[in-house]
Amino acid sequence: MMTKIKICGITCLEDAVAACDAGADALGFVLAPEAKRRNRYISPEAALKIIGQLPAFVFSVAVVVNEPLETLREYLHIFDRLQLHGDEPPETCRILGPRAYKAFQVKDGLTLDDIEAYPGDRCLLDAWTPDSRGGSGLTCDWDFAATVAAQQKIILAGGLTPENVAEAVRKVYPYGVDASSSLESEPGKKDHEQLRYFINNARKASLA
Repeated sequence: MMTKIKICGITCLEDAVAACDAGADALGFVLAPEAKRRNRYISPEAALKIIGQLPAFVFSVAVVVNEPLETLREYLHIFDRLQLHGDEPPETCRILGPRAYKAFQVKDGLTLDDIEAYPGDRCLLDAWTPDSRGGSGLTCDWDFAATVAAQQKIILAGGLTPENVAEAVRKVYPYGVDASSSLESEPGKKDHEQLRYFINNARKASLA
């Protein structure tokens, strides 16, 4: 199966179009206020304007952190998927249904049982850092990710670059890969050449 490619941290239409033209399968919009310090935050209203101009086959994903259930339900009217990147319990995923999936920061102590406690057939694995929930540029533990990928669909994030994404695909066999900070020309803005390079390398590796 061809690896899906998600480009996260989209803040403007120009970058969204460039990612779609390069072959992205999904775009991530970070609604968590903490992303403002890295210029990766976008309001739901601004994201909606961009989504309305995207090809129908490209999925929109809201990246959220500890939002109230009522707010998450409202986001399902705007976005195709919700990526729960906070401390959301399994019950939240059960209530929201298959369009929501949990993101885990891989650190010592995280087990496959912890991940499988959440409903659904997929999750996102990211690198752990004490001062950020994502977009740190640090590499996730690929050995652990490969173990999880053997049991369910995973979206691999954390430190993926145009230079290492092919190796990650071959080693982990993820359902999808996700990149953000490594594809930026400056915080919150994408380097379109790097976008194409990343997507091309991920695509070639998944076809090998």
